[in-house]
Order: sequence, then C-alpha cells, then structure tokens
Amino acid sequence: MEKIPVSITTEYIKLDQLLKFAGAAESGAAAKDMILSEMVSVNGEGCIARGKKIRAGDTVTIEFEDETVEITVGAE
Repeated sequence: MEKIPVSITTEYIKLDQLLKFAGAAESGAAAKDMILSEMVSVNGEGCIARGKKIRAGDTVTIEFEDETVEITVGAE
C-alpha cells in the first residue's frame, strides 16, 4: 500500500481537489471518475460525493485494480 501524506493550510479541501493535489488523479475529470466508480473511501466509508469536505485527520483510501493508495491529511 502506497501512503501519501498531505498537509493543508485551509479548514478543508474538497475530495476531488485532494485527489488532484496528492497526485492520485491527473485531472478533475479523472478524480470525478474515480469517485463515481466507487474506488474512494473516506475514513473507511465509501464516498461518491466529489465535493465532500476533507479535513486534517481524515484518511482517504483509493482502491485501484492492483494497488491501494492511502492519503492522510494533516495541517501545517
């Protein structure tokens, strides 16, 4: 499992923006497709809301066919 730590300086970041910011998605359209394909979970629960607010302390997991990526969000 690949783990990607991400620090944010704002109160929250939207899920689709986080996927782009962390480098897990190449574009907004790719992030949207990943979310709507039910590949993404937030804190262990499936999430299909691309505007979901992700805050420091949250963990986002992406399940690819051959790899799992975990993004942990912290504050600066």
